[in-house]
Amino acid sequence: MILSPGVRSFVADTLALVLFFTVASGLNERFVAGMSWQEVMVSRTIGAPLMVLTARPYGLWRDWFVGKAGSKGGRPRLLADAFALMAFQVPIYAAILAAAGAEGMAIVKGIFGFALLMLILGRPYGLWLEAVRRLFGLHGPGQKPMSLGD
Repeated sequence: MILSPGVRSFVADTLALVLFFTVASGLNERFVAGMSWQEVMVSRTIGAPLMVLTARPYGLWRDWFVGKAGSKGGRPRLLADAFALMAFQVPIYAAILAAAGAEGMAIVKGIFGFALLMLILGRPYGLWLEAVRRLFGLHGPGQKPMSLGD
């Protein structure tokens, strides 16, 4: 059975986000926010379904945001990836921390650490996302927002 481009886009974007950010978020929570390993496990358990729900919308958001930066590589692409990731993911992450039981300064440190992490990881994640998409026979960004990728 051959999957439609829309289904492949959903699976590729979801796989890329879940793999990349389960590791990145867990490390941030433990070593920056100072959460216990138990809190990290709760947070990642909450985060996984949220990542499944938000991965494709983020992929579309990122494609749109990067598209606004133009086809130029270098600094415009790096900045577009960084700010697209930070603007989309930080509010979701704040809710995850609160739901996981983090309080006060742990939430504040976690949010600031994660925001900085998103700025740093924006371009590497953008490259990772494009690589995973290629594995699914999808080439580059350029899919239009509000479409299913068909």
